[in-house]
Amino acid sequence: MGLSRIDEEIKKRILVLDGAMGTMLQQYNFSEEDFRGERFADYPSPLKGNNDLLSLTQPKAIAEVHAKYFEAGADIVETNTFSGTTIAMADYDMEDLVYELNFESAKIAKQVADKFTKENPNQPRFVAGSIGPTNKTASLSPDVNRPEYRAITFNELRVAYKQQVEALIDGGVDVLLVETIFDTLNAKAALFAIEEVKEERHIDIPIMVSGTITDASGRTLSGQTVEAFLTSISHIPLLSVGFNCALGAEQLKPYLQRLSNETEFFTSAHPNAGLPNAFGEYDESPEQMQNYIEDYLKDNLINIIGGCCGTSPAHINAIAEVAKKYQPRHKLALV
Repeated sequence: MGLSRIDEEIKKRILVLDGAMGTMLQQYNFSEEDFRGERFADYPSPLKGNNDLLSLTQPKAIAEVHAKYFEAGADIVETNTFSGTTIAMADYDMEDLVYELNFESAKIAKQVADKFTKENPNQPRFVAGSIGPTNKTASLSPDVNRPEYRAITFNELRVAYKQQVEALIDGGVDVLLVETIFDTLNAKAALFAIEEVKEERHIDIPIMVSGTITDASGRTLSGQTVEAFLTSISHIPLLSVGFNCALGAEQLKPYLQRLSNETEFFTSAHPNAGLPNAFGEYDESPEQMQNYIEDYLKDNLINIIGGCCGTSPAHINAIAEVAKKYQPRHKLALV
């Protein structure tokens, strides 16, 4: 299931990525006790909300979510590791668990993927190791009165990402997904770490990169335009580059258009189910989202399509249905 496989499949058809993990886990209404399980019953910090931990304490639920997305038509599911770095896990005093969290999350997703591939070998299923942005930023100061201050260094990020990457690869992921990038310097640290691991292990593993346009300014949080973001990460051979989160499919389209016109990599998008309402909830129906996504497909903008915040298997099913009718975007030969 190595490089050639996902590389072959992406040329044949539009690949469908899964939807939100958080949205699905909310339906389980897990309590503090559920998050803790037996193993962490006496843990000194509050653990509710640490979704990555559920791979250890509620692995069945995580496997169920993956299976629901595959049943809905997804080709790729993401591991439950969005906060799987020592930096993000420091919030729960769980830095020591990072390797295990990533390894087990990858293993759970891989087992489910292999089951679906076996049942239908014509539609092989893949696992993307989800590498989130962490909750610190390397190019911006968190303190408005000290613009020169940084809460984290490039090297600290590189070390943290490297540990996550090694665990995800050991757990069996097919591709690494550096996603929801709001600070490109953080992403560069992740990419640097991945290249380091590839070199040390003499392996190749496909890499997907997905940035976040934070608002109508059309820039990332650290101030980059689509084109600047692309330039910053294009020194690495990537499977795909794209955008996710922050915007709904309709709002994201102009930026995907610009991206698609500028890159020779395959392109991806996993937008939110519209913009959040006054209560921070996402209301866009699967049908509405499907219509917006069909506009991407008609304009030949995309190779990998999925959903982010607020999306469910119903959204992914609607997206998968319409994606079948269209050819994947052809890569540009940039001169």
